[in-house]
Amino acid sequence: MVKNEQTRLFGDFPPTSTREWMEKVTADLKGADFNKKLVWRTNEGFEVQPMYRREDLQGLDHLNSFPGEFPYVRGNKKESNEWFVRQEIRVEDVATANRKALEVLNKGVDSLGFAIAAGASFSKEEMLALLEGIRLDCIEVNFVVGRDKVRVLRLLQEVATDQGLDLSTLRGGINIDPVGKLLLEGKWNNPRPLDLVKEAIAGSAAMKHFKVVEVSGYLFNNSGSSVVQELGFSLAAGVEYLDRLTDLGLKIEEIAPRVRFHFATGSKYFMEIAKLRAARYLWARIVKAYDPPCDSLCRMNIHAETSEWNKTLYDPNVNMLRSQTEAMSAVLGGVDSFTVHPYDYVYECHPSELGERVARNQQLLLKEESHFGKIVDAAGGSYYIEELTRSIAEAAWALFLEVQEKGGFVKALEEGFVQSAVNATARKRNLDITNRKENFLGTNQYPNFNETIDTPPCACVLEREDFTLPDAVVETLKPYRGTQPFEAARLKTDLHAKASGRRPVVYMFPMGSLSMRKARAQFACNFFACAGFQVMDNNGFKTVEEGARACEENKADIVVICSSDEEYATLAPEIYNALKGKAIVVVAGNPECRPQLEAAGIAHFIHVKNNLLEELKKYQEELGIL
Repeated sequence: MVKNEQTRLFGDFPPTSTREWMEKVTADLKGADFNKKLVWRTNEGFEVQPMYRREDLQGLDHLNSFPGEFPYVRGNKKESNEWFVRQEIRVEDVATANRKALEVLNKGVDSLGFAIAAGASFSKEEMLALLEGIRLDCIEVNFVVGRDKVRVLRLLQEVATDQGLDLSTLRGGINIDPVGKLLLEGKWNNPRPLDLVKEAIAGSAAMKHFKVVEVSGYLFNNSGSSVVQELGFSLAAGVEYLDRLTDLGLKIEEIAPRVRFHFATGSKYFMEIAKLRAARYLWARIVKAYDPPCDSLCRMNIHAETSEWNKTLYDPNVNMLRSQTEAMSAVLGGVDSFTVHPYDYVYECHPSELGERVARNQQLLLKEESHFGKIVDAAGGSYYIEELTRSIAEAAWALFLEVQEKGGFVKALEEGFVQSAVNATARKRNLDITNRKENFLGTNQYPNFNETIDTPPCACVLEREDFTLPDAVVETLKPYRGTQPFEAARLKTDLHAKASGRRPVVYMFPMGSLSMRKARAQFACNFFACAGFQVMDNNGFKTVEEGARACEENKADIVVICSSDEEYATLAPEIYNALKGKAIVVVAGNPECRPQLEAAGIAHFIHVKNNLLEELKKYQEELGIL
């Protein structure tokens, strides 16, 4: 039958109800539990279903709004999704930093982040030299300052005024965040810290597009928090500023436009998109409660960066894949500016030129070639993302209210509630990493067998960052990377190999069932390579004598028997007796005959339920790698 132009493409197909879909899914599961098999239980405290339908969007009031309209779930802008591509520049010598800034501005960057450690001694002459040749009215300029941030802000104003610029054209921000410093250092850095914030807002009133209050949500992310905790606690910190500054006499219309939230985006692609949408929704509702004269004051300004928590020392090229998806999440979620950290910054004290180039181009590809800046709220209307947005918003709001009931963010911090919640999530995630429930390609799963590190990196690479002051009065958060314990263990093997001139050899002993021995040999190779051992696989042996001879010829320190559970009962004791005293004999699997094998003297078994990190440390200890 010929269809005319008015005929719907799927007009011949009847609609399928949710009940019918569930009946089909249940039948395909063949008796398996739907909730255990298909429902994802997240660290965020809610469940994610395997499918969503239009009916799941019922009750979402923001669906009736357009981009650029309150409550800004769909973005702050209605005509484009443009964002600033930001690059961080460490200022150790102002002339060098200036040259680098001018260079990267010619390579597509339109936002600079100058990191200045010595804010107290930074002079106007140095500020002039740092900004020489930079059109401040054409780009975004940001400052990450260690001390005397208000003074650096004044210097910027003076230089801009001397250049004849209209201060209202300046865009960017400075990291004035005493609450964030309290979180990291454990005490206020000033007896009246909010007075300084008020001074910064009042003194820079003419710089209406320059953000002078930063809410450092990335600190939670980089300390191992969940998405909900990062958002809920960030909102509570933001309200701390609103409450305290209004108490000091400032109006909401003076405060809200000067606040910027600084988040980090992790590897949970859709979750991170939804997090940013939920963040704007909740902040808009919060600011609305302060009765602003205009809804536009309810917009949340967001700067984000790629998360540091999930970046790895080994197989650093994988960091490019991680940061690319994180950049996509951030852009599709509607950030105002974004920083991609170079893939090799974990190891390099100063990121390489290649690393910085790749980081820039990751955003430029999204903007110039994929045209992500042209489409507003590309995720809008997606059943899955809209439901994630709702779930994150509800969970984060519940956490926010819990903090408010304790008297606000600072009170909750002094009570230890914030730190306890984040640390509990971090501990669970750490355990998930050691058990490989949370995988890091190249580190705890599928490591690069041939990669070694001969020169130890800086000590800080493998340690948690601790900025706690000696006289701290509250417990602090200590940012870290989730893979640090694995990296420390593997590095120990690398350094041992360099010192001894020999790397421990783990030799596969495949025998019996072809399919089982291949699968278990692959599992065992990945298992031991995570500790930097030299793994040697082969096609298998016909006799125990042949295999034992090969193990001795290859000077195996550890021999892994790879076969089927049924064959282990007779095969494993025979192999063990042939190699007893010559190597550590390991069985790949956790067979039912394990008690009999243990009675025969076999003490080592590797399987998916092992705590991988703890097991590898035990083998290192047995081999004398201390």
